[in-house]
Amino acid sequence: MFKIKRKNEKPKRTVLYNIVEDYSEFDAPGNVTVCAMTETEDLSGHAKILSESYDIPLETVTTLLTQGGTYVYPGVGGIVTRGLFACWIDPSTRAPKQTWTLDLMQLAEAEQVARTKALPLLDAALEVFRKTLPGELTTKLEQKNLGLDYRTLDRAVARGGDVKYIDFRKDWSPHFKRLCIMPDGRLVETGGLHEFAELHGITVAQAKTLIEQGGTLDVSGEVLACQVVNGQPAVARFSAKNYAKAKEFVLSKGLHLMDALSEVGYADPAMMRGLARKTLNTRP
Repeated sequence: MFKIKRKNEKPKRTVLYNIVEDYSEFDAPGNVTVCAMTETEDLSGHAKILSESYDIPLETVTTLLTQGGTYVYPGVGGIVTRGLFACWIDPSTRAPKQTWTLDLMQLAEAEQVARTKALPLLDAALEVFRKTLPGELTTKLEQKNLGLDYRTLDRAVARGGDVKYIDFRKDWSPHFKRLCIMPDGRLVETGGLHEFAELHGITVAQAKTLIEQGGTLDVSGEVLACQVVNGQPAVARFSAKNYAKAKEFVLSKGLHLMDALSEVGYADPAMMRGLARKTLNTRP
């Protein structure tokens, strides 16, 4: 008797990146996270996720990932308010495909550079973008495969070969994981506001406000604290005991609650172990 194998109805999860380097604490607007991939590009999956992340029509993203170019966000009432998305493909094929965004001020600068030097907007956008990046990252971009030593990479990553593409990301996206330090020192990954809200038992609206504005949010006797540095949210959840200690410091030392939570967190061995792991995992 033959067994009928059931078809797995769960869609295969798209894996966009297998190399991630965090430069989010660098001065804005060069505060990016380098997200790279050594495996062959899944063009449809890559385009779909970038389309969702950056609110750009899927057909447009697919074309950009295929041919390179720029997408300037349409104006509201005739005024551009959201800057530019770019995809650069090295004509020599030596460097990996690269995507990034420019804010409104950078877009204006790129347009000025394009006019002054008679350059295509893409070349001007690349020049403006590159000059904002930290020197260490700029140096790595001039080296093959970001200067990575493939002997030290995970075998599955190294097996893919050369880096195929790099997305320079800043967004809190369902497809890009960020870490939250929990009261017991665990580092929990969440991708997107819905997953973050579900993890902590809060509403999506509360999650959005916390991630965008920073601050604290009481959660079942504990507290979520988010500090936004150079536009990048760093999140930690504190136990009821540590929250109480922090509030005592606010009264006794006259500290701001965020400073008091930081002091308590640094004194907590479990949270410090989690913080140390986060630093090791995200060190460029």
